[in-house]
Amino acid sequence: MAAGTWDFGDTEVGRIGYGAMRLTGNGMRGNSDGPPVDRGAAVRLLHQAFDGGVNHVDTAAFYFSPLRSANELVGRALASWRGEVAVATKVGPSRDAAGEWQGMARPDRLRGQVEENLRQLGRDHLDLVYLRCVGADTPSVAEHLGVLAALREEGLIRHLGLSAVRPEHVVEALGVAPLVAVQNAYGLDERRADANGLIDLCGARGLAFVPFFAISGTRREAAATAETDARVRAVAAAHDATPAQIRLAWTLHRAPHVLAIPGTRDPAHLAQNIAAASIRLTPAELQLLNSPPTEA
Repeated sequence: MAAGTWDFGDTEVGRIGYGAMRLTGNGMRGNSDGPPVDRGAAVRLLHQAFDGGVNHVDTAAFYFSPLRSANELVGRALASWRGEVAVATKVGPSRDAAGEWQGMARPDRLRGQVEENLRQLGRDHLDLVYLRCVGADTPSVAEHLGVLAALREEGLIRHLGLSAVRPEHVVEALGVAPLVAVQNAYGLDERRADANGLIDLCGARGLAFVPFFAISGTRREAAATAETDARVRAVAAAHDATPAQIRLAWTLHRAPHVLAIPGTRDPAHLAQNIAAASIRLTPAELQLLNSPPTEA
């Protein structure tokens, strides 16, 4: 909790959460981190995160590989954990049994997706459900969000959010139902959410902005590589930290409503991600990191 907390409506979460996608051992665009972790090891890893103060897990029913489902692993970990953990998931896109993407679901299919998440996670309600848009040209979110708003009224969902959207989608959605969070790609190398004003819009409307790919940036789901940015390496050396920790710290310094959900299968990396919440960057370091990148 060293980086502080933020509220998803009436649910307080630490600003460092955990993204469950990498637990499956299979990236969403065909990239792979290798074989999936053992189920017992995955549960122990998630419990390590919870022990470290993480109380926000991000997952989705479409995070799966031939042998593992992120929701199944998260559900197992929650079933044997006594503390409170907020679970965020996403609906909209879907994949068939072979893993092929099926595009954006019709509004009348969203109930089934919500119920599938509930079943896989072993829960009677979902803390936060993002409507995840598919493609940059999604014209409107109103009809889809209206379905989710009705499920919220039924008690299946506590809070709503949007993912992979533009600022105009947020404005439109707020006319349909209350939101608590927006989730888009954002990081030191991926700043479209700054350029189009999305982060500032979220702050002005009291919404959390939850970046994905805060560490990997434009590499997205690809496996980690050696840091090549001289700015990041220099700041990491000054703090005796890893480059990934500096990238997370930079993200958290953006604004109090900006969170992070780094994912990993490595217990050591998990501990480092949590510790990044304690890193305080100086104004000079932030100026350096915000300057044009240089190769190491």
